[in-house]
Amino acid sequence: MTATIMAETGLDEAVLRKLVHGFYDKVRRDPMLGPIFAARIVDWGPHLERMVAFWSSVALMTGRYHGRPVPAHTPLPIGPMHFERWLTLFRETAGEICTEAGAAHVIKRAERIARSLLIAVEEAQAAPDAIPALRL
Repeated sequence: MTATIMAETGLDEAVLRKLVHGFYDKVRRDPMLGPIFAARIVDWGPHLERMVAFWSSVALMTGRYHGRPVPAHTPLPIGPMHFERWLTLFRETAGEICTEAGAAHVIKRAERIARSLLIAVEEAQAAPDAIPALRL
């Protein structure tokens, strides 16, 4: 499956590495998002490697990422405007770095991730001690 995705999108580990590093360079300089990340990430090397593994898993189905993004995001002081800004920077960076097909592929996944994380964050903020409801 990974080989098919790579052939159809032009994505590979090198492109994803360039995407992640370029995107987080923008995030770190962004007046809205930069301070949120700066308050939590001191050593960017491991974070970037984790994000490359994440996008490898999400975009190429490699299974390299083994983290838990929801618990990492729910305590953050973020809301819809932060996710919109995150998506704006991600779309911009994907368009600069990826092929058209590759950009469409990762952007579609980024939009789903942002929606899911926003729902989780909003639910956690509304009832911080509640057990998350699973909706099937």
